[in-house]
Amino acid sequence: RKLLDYVRGKDEERYQSLIKRLGLRR
Repeated sequence: RKLLDYVRGKDEERYQSLIKRLGLRR
């Protein structure tokens, strides 16, 4: 759980970008 949070916080921007891209693509 801690590791996931760590990666999530570090790649939060990348993750959000991916979601945004998916939403736009959809």
